[in-house]
Amino acid sequence: MLTSPLSATLTVGSPPPPDTSSTNAVVLLGKTSFKYAWVFDKLKAERERGISIDISMQKFDTPRYSMTVIDAPGHRDFIRNMITGTSQADIALLVVSAAKGEYEAGVSRNGQTREHALLAYTLGVKQLLVCVNKMDLTEPPYSQRRFNEVKRGVRSFLKRLGYNPLSVPFVPISGWLGENIVTVTHKMPWFTNWKVRRGKVTLTGSTLLEVLDSVDPPVRKASQSLRLPLQDVYKIGGVGTVAVGKIETGFLEPGMVLMFSPHKLTAEVKSIEMHYNRLQKALPGYNVGFNIKNVAVKSLRRGDVAGNAHNDPPTAVKSFEARVIILNHPGRIRAGYCPVVDCHTAHVSCCFAELKEKLDRRTGLKLEDKPDVLVSGDAATIKLVPIKPLCVESFYTYPSLGRFAVRDLKQTVAVGIIRSVEKDGMAKEEEKDKERGRRKKGGQSVVPQVQPKPKEIK
Repeated sequence: MLTSPLSATLTVGSPPPPDTSSTNAVVLLGKTSFKYAWVFDKLKAERERGISIDISMQKFDTPRYSMTVIDAPGHRDFIRNMITGTSQADIALLVVSAAKGEYEAGVSRNGQTREHALLAYTLGVKQLLVCVNKMDLTEPPYSQRRFNEVKRGVRSFLKRLGYNPLSVPFVPISGWLGENIVTVTHKMPWFTNWKVRRGKVTLTGSTLLEVLDSVDPPVRKASQSLRLPLQDVYKIGGVGTVAVGKIETGFLEPGMVLMFSPHKLTAEVKSIEMHYNRLQKALPGYNVGFNIKNVAVKSLRRGDVAGNAHNDPPTAVKSFEARVIILNHPGRIRAGYCPVVDCHTAHVSCCFAELKEKLDRRTGLKLEDKPDVLVSGDAATIKLVPIKPLCVESFYTYPSLGRFAVRDLKQTVAVGIIRSVEKDGMAKEEEKDKERGRRKKGGQSVVPQVQPKPKEIK
């Protein structure tokens, strides 16, 4: 088992068996089909409505890896929470329903299956696995023809998004009946194996568990400064303030002094835990909870970024320049447009302050300076100004904090990467530099002349 954990986003699949209390509760409520979903859905509202609302995590061990499963909501009303979960993932497991009507709704123009795949790619999740669920509800049950139809349709739009079809395995399963999840099913004799290429190696297998074991761990950057976007903040009795998030770069240790941006709060780390196990050092990729001193819960929120206060701490940005592709907007976008920008775990409205360049979408070459409008299909370089305090980074320095999606009208209208940032306070530093330059002449400092005081006449 690898010591470096992986994070995977899952909606349904092979959760651990529900406990007895959950099973009894779903029977009393007449919702026996929800008993597996309740392993992750702990909130009262989630259990009453039968949908996931917020993200939740569980430890999940395979023969090769120790994973953190992030259950992300699929409903359109809670897409923000889905983005928060996906931004912390290394691998995405896209669950596609094979049931009649459900697959067609998911892959339609505004379908959630299509949008979730787009957001996963935008947020940097390059390893995608697809399991075709509800094979027991096809006509006839476990239909090979239906599986091939779903596989062909999903593979087509994944290729248009940028995924390599040869690296995306498709596995037919029945989550409710447990078919082909851990052991090979005999109800689909036509399915021999899945095949996927990882680099120069071709891997094969039959079950969903084997697919999860075939992934490649991503490259971690422990040498960079610490960047830890907060997923949530809690107040725990007898413990104090506990912040939760995934370490993107750097490392975290007890006793380290952190700075939380954009509000520039500092606090010392008292202890660190992952899945209820105390750690003396947390490395990139770890989903951790850490106890901090002398900071109130209300002072921190989802979307804040923690970093080492003594080594390149994160700071708020005044503005940032980004390369953006407009995907699906019904109108014309002009300077002054203010949609919601989803970057790492932050969701902040940003204003398109200046449309700098219109670009060729394929080559990236400049087509026009300062265009008046942008429409669907256009690519451009844009200056964005956050309306509320926001901490982001350049994609070329910290990739996970430099990718973003633009949402408006309950849909993803654009995606982009941050090319450069103007940090808050940078303008003041530039003014100071200019002032120092004005005081220099020929490389030598100019000493201001002081007029002597006139002598007093007595």
